[in-house]
Amino acid sequence: MAREVFFPNPENKPVGFSPAARVGNQIFIAGQVATDENGDMVGMGDAGAQSEQCFKNIEAALKAAGANWDDVTKITCFMVNADDYGAYAEVRNGIFPEDGPASSTVFVKALVRPEMLVEVEAYAVLE
Repeated sequence: MAREVFFPNPENKPVGFSPAARVGNQIFIAGQVATDENGDMVGMGDAGAQSEQCFKNIEAALKAAGANWDDVTKITCFMVNADDYGAYAEVRNGIFPEDGPASSTVFVKALVRPEMLVEVEAYAVLE
């Protein structure tokens, strides 16, 4: 089956990976961090603001691939500080107030850049 890739901002494409890839009715959203459409860091030192930006980036990737929040079946969050979980969970619960997707949170030593506190990836299935 062929793989299609999607870039929410074709003017600022990442190198070496695609923000979203679709195979059949499955959509895989790469780990999204707290950078805006220009690649600038959002929410320096603020896990809640970073979480909001991660989910904004996921939403843009879903839209580019022809999906939306209702299609998301699994999310995984990677966090540097366990104390920031509440801020992340508040943002997640705002997007999925009831019957949200399966969800995992993994605490890690570091993310790709030292100022990044949160990274979130998603998996979606279209009907």
